[in-house]
Amino acid sequence: MMRSVAKKPRLLYFVTEDWYFCSHRLPLAIAALKAGYEVSVVTRVRRHGATIRRCGLRLIPFEISRQAANPLLEARVIARLAALYRRIRPDIVHHVAIKPVLYGALAARMAGIEHVISALAGMGWLFTASSKKADLLMPVVCLGLSRMLSRGRIIVQNPDDATLIRNLGISRDKIVLIRGSGVDLTVFQPHPEPPGIPVVLLHSRMLRDKGVGQFVNAARLLHRRGRTVRFVLAGNPDPANPASIPKDKLQAWHRSGEVEWWGERSDIPAVLRQAHVVCLPSYREGLPKSLLEAAASGRPIVTTDVPGCREVVVDGDNGFLVPARQAEALADAIDRLLADAALRRRMGRRGRERMQNEFSMDRVIAETLDLYQRMAH
Repeated sequence: MMRSVAKKPRLLYFVTEDWYFCSHRLPLAIAALKAGYEVSVVTRVRRHGATIRRCGLRLIPFEISRQAANPLLEARVIARLAALYRRIRPDIVHHVAIKPVLYGALAARMAGIEHVISALAGMGWLFTASSKKADLLMPVVCLGLSRMLSRGRIIVQNPDDATLIRNLGISRDKIVLIRGSGVDLTVFQPHPEPPGIPVVLLHSRMLRDKGVGQFVNAARLLHRRGRTVRFVLAGNPDPANPASIPKDKLQAWHRSGEVEWWGERSDIPAVLRQAHVVCLPSYREGLPKSLLEAAASGRPIVTTDVPGCREVVVDGDNGFLVPARQAEALADAIDRLLADAALRRRMGRRGRERMQNEFSMDRVIAETLDLYQRMAH
């Protein structure tokens, strides 16, 4: 008598960009595959499709823009997504970031998909911008979130975002706190500081709401104080984001000699080994991967006292917290670290310890797989 083979549960990820999936969710998807799930990835494919396929994941190219667009065209996007869900019939859908959360939840409802995970990887440009466009979109997005998040489970990365979601009327028992994407402690490891002129590094997308402008102003202030120090920006603009800094402005800063712009770098562990201090003066985050990587690499951090950033840094322990949008306070904290090598070493050690105890990738993956199992059963 032949035994029936148990059907693998189907797990589907929906994110807007293939690069983001690879940088933030690929290890989780691989772990889910090893745990017995049939894993599909729905995303806009540009340069990372081969990487996703090589890992044994089913890749489904799906064109979607992160920018606001024609409502009729956006309705067609949701209809296409719902049709895709009806065809694949996933047991669990995992949506990442605000637009996939909103569109994916609506498509799942249209397709009759029961188990929906909405992962809010920070609240994005809309919740930090001061513009008429943001003011117009905010109530619409909040209304959409309050309606669409009423089903399934919501993953948030910090307690501030959990409070924000509860204030939208979402039940506390639907909210799950999983802190970021974690950090691979085998890839990001401490190394001694390099010799030579100290380097202050900001590695992220080149966005205004990452505090890049304040970083440049802090560099100017410290150079005027007579500090011999290199300020380095590592990362590219993101033209699909309204807060993106134009390439010509980055090039102008580089030519001025006040900061160095290294562009996009794939060798972040090597970049971090060249740094003495890591900085992220962001206006708001989910839980910034760049700071997790810096702390795991034993580097002291200067960041802002805002949601997400203050999850990684304890002020005076593994770095300093400063008010957002204040270049002088940022410069003062950086200056304090530049003047004290022993303090840098102590804070670097504490950062590594925090990553080992609280933010390892293995821990984040285990917590997420546990959520999948609880939803599926």
